[in-house]
Formats: sequence, structure tokens, C-alpha cells
Amino acid sequence: MIEDGGSSGEPPSSSFPPCLHPSFLVGPSVFPSFHPSVLRSVLSCFFPAAFVLSAVLINLLPDFLAVLGAGDREAAYRQYRESHRPILDAYWRNYVLDPDSPHAGEIITAALRADRSDLLALADAVNLVQLAEDAIGRAEDVLQVDRPTDTYLMVGLGGANAGELVVGGRGVAFICLEHFTGRVNPETYGMGLPPDLIPLWIGHELAHSVRYTSPTSTSDMHRLVSDAGGYYDYWSTGSRATLRELLVNEGLAVHAAQAVAPGFDSADYFGYPRRQYHRLRELEAFLRRIVEPDLEQSGLGLRLRYLSGGMSPSARLVGGRVLPERSGYYLGYRMTEALVAQRGLPEALRAPAAEFQAAEDLARGIQTA
Repeated sequence: MIEDGGSSGEPPSSSFPPCLHPSFLVGPSVFPSFHPSVLRSVLSCFFPAAFVLSAVLINLLPDFLAVLGAGDREAAYRQYRESHRPILDAYWRNYVLDPDSPHAGEIITAALRADRSDLLALADAVNLVQLAEDAIGRAEDVLQVDRPTDTYLMVGLGGANAGELVVGGRGVAFICLEHFTGRVNPETYGMGLPPDLIPLWIGHELAHSVRYTSPTSTSDMHRLVSDAGGYYDYWSTGSRATLRELLVNEGLAVHAAQAVAPGFDSADYFGYPRRQYHRLRELEAFLRRIVEPDLEQSGLGLRLRYLSGGMSPSARLVGGRVLPERSGYYLGYRMTEALVAQRGLPEALRAPAAEFQAAEDLARGIQTA
């Protein structure tokens, strides 16, 4: 555990500039603990060819624990946010809310006061860096990652357990460790997932990064991210991409998770309770039928209905039935199965959404003009 910042009330290690914060770690390394932007610049000078295709692990857990150990936690958090602003602000805006809004302060205060004994126990018991590095290495091979990507181990604010971003054209996967302590924590909204599921979600999120940023991707998500100047926005893409593209995008990520981290129960790859997974299998024919008219439509409401948790039953009411939460993950998985089998996962990750329907038709023996 990182020690308290001292009785002065200053943020931890306040004599260091943010780019040389001593608690920063990038896994086991012979390099000093530099801020990632500095480290990337240094490495690219010495190993330019290798670095272009690098997948970098950035561990923010020590920095967050330093915040908790500071005499003035809120001041320390402000420094922490400033040190990692591009990533943390993108996380806030895509998965929480505007970090500069009045309500943000309440969320931060609650997060800094919450019981973190489960997080501390996780940090002591599990080599998180090695677990993540092994998963990243497998994902690079399985998904044929061909663009620079970063994977962040971080502590979130009760939102998603994991997610994807693109910041300045660079793909980002993040894992929110408070959800992987193995213990439900009402104060942090921690889901109590076991830490051995972390590689599964790294594979899932890095698959999104490939679809959004690979130079050979012909997906609509790639186009939308490019149109936005190399930035991913959950709300904008949710409004502009077709439902077909959104379902395919998540279905492919499930396939990627299975390939990167095999051996788990099928329900785990979707983030479903086992009962919900079996219910969705029973409902597949109904789901296929009711989603068909909307597949070429766009609208944030469609993304929320099929792919977001926490939606009300009325928001999920279609065809006289309330859809199970996040039913689109299962739909997308089934919609992408044929093309993954025909061409392999790396090519499928980069394919346009329309080709998945053609592959399904071919697998069923349906002739088209």
C-alpha cells in the first residue's frame, strides 16, 4: 500500500512533475516509471518499427492508491486527473457523465470515501500486471493487432466493468478493477467478478480497438471514429451507426473474448447470469424476428434497448415482450458466427456489417440475386 502524502495535506509526491510521478508503473520493466506519453516517446526513438505496432499496458492502480493515501484526497484526485486527463476525461464522458458538471464532485467524493478493503486485498493477492500482459500478448496474436493500443488497469467510478475508447487515433481498452475483486461492494458499485475474468474482458475490448482503428478495417465504426478526428464517442456512434453495425460490433467482441481467454462458462463471455444466457437461447427465434425491421435503422434508443444495462422494462418492451437486458450481445454473437467461421476472426473483425448477413445466407444455403 502506498503511504500517506504526509501531514502537510499536499497531494502525494507533489514535488514531482506529473510526467515523472514515481508511483506510475507500466508492468515489470527495466525502464524508469515514466508517464506513458513520455515512455512512448522514448521507446519510439529507439525502437520505431516495433513501437508502431506496440500494445502498451498502463497501470493506474498505484496512482489511485496514492490518492487514497493522501492527506487531502480531493486535491490528490485533481492532480491524478490532470496527470491522465485525456484518458480519464474520455472515460468520464463516455461512461459516467461530464467531469466538469456539478454532479461530478459528488461522485468523486463518494468514490474517495468508499471502503476499498476489497481492492487492497485484490492488489495484494493477484499479480494484475502479469495477468493483463499475458492477455494482451494473446490478443495481439489472435486478433492480429496492427495499430498501437493501450490497455489501462484503473479504478472507475461505478460505471462499466470494462470499455473501449479511441483517443487521438490510438485505441484504448480499460479494465475497472473495482469490479473484479470477487466481492460485491455496494459503496463502489463493485460487481464482485472474479479477477480471472480480466483477460476475457481485455480480449473483448481490444477487439473493439481493432474494428475501430485497424487500417484494413472497412467497418462503419472505423469510418465514424475517423470522421470524429480519431476519437470514439459512445453517444455519437450510438446515434449514427446502424443497429446492425452495433450488434455486429459487440458480437465480434464476444467471439474475440472466447478466443483470447478460452475455458470459461458460455454466459461469462456475455456478462450474463447463467439463467439469462439460457433464456436468451430460448428466445432466439423471437429476437431475430423482432429485430429484423430495425437492423438498418440508427438511433441512440436502439443502442440502449439492445446493448445497455440498467434500462427500464418499458424501454425494452418490443413485440409484446420485455427483452432481457443487453440481449443484443447474444444477437450479435449469433449474427457474426458464420463469417467468423468462414474467414477467421481477424478478417471478420475488419469486415463491413453487410457481409455478415451474406455469410449467414450462404451458411443456410440461401441464394441471393
